[in-house]
Amino acid sequence: MSDQKPFQHDKDRPWIFRTYAGHSTAAASNALYRDNLSKGQTGLSVAFDLPTQTGYDADHVLARGEVGKVGVPISHLGDMRQLFDSIPLEQMNTSMTINATAAWLLALYIAAADEQGADRSKLTGTVQNDIIKEYLSRGTYVFPPEPSLRLITDIISYTYQSPEVEPDQCLLLPFAGSWGDAGSRTRVCVGDSAGSVGPGESQRSGAGC
Repeated sequence: MSDQKPFQHDKDRPWIFRTYAGHSTAAASNALYRDNLSKGQTGLSVAFDLPTQTGYDADHVLARGEVGKVGVPISHLGDMRQLFDSIPLEQMNTSMTINATAAWLLALYIAAADEQGADRSKLTGTVQNDIIKEYLSRGTYVFPPEPSLRLITDIISYTYQSPEVEPDQCLLLPFAGSWGDAGSRTRVCVGDSAGSVGPGESQRSGAGC
């Protein structure tokens, strides 16, 4: 039996440094990512524009005026391919802040990695995947609650994120826990074993009580 204590190897692992970024076009965002990585950034955090967050292509009439404004527009595999051009995804830890369309964006990310010849088992990162937040605060949901919850359970590796609001900080913890509980219960209902719920999942909360 090894004398190494559990997780002892993690203590010296360097932190991942990311900049939440994405703008204008996939090509312009790619140039920004590569520049940041050349200056010492060790991971990527992708910001998507509102049409992408709500499932509209950049050329859709309802996307007018919003394309590339608060993030990068991604409509298809070609965009995702361009976004990560010359960035080896097998070596990258990528965070994608996306909820309602998380399943599609994650699928495009994996497809782009496949084209690079990446080993899927070595892909690392997070997908925000917090559709409940969209109903409670932001409003960028696409589907009704029940199928939306089902969609988030179909993403195996995912993360939850509490909204940056200013209630009593001690109240944020039970809210965060209840959101995680809702997702976990849905996963069990659709067939995942209770023992598989938990590992690899993460939450972020600003509570400081």
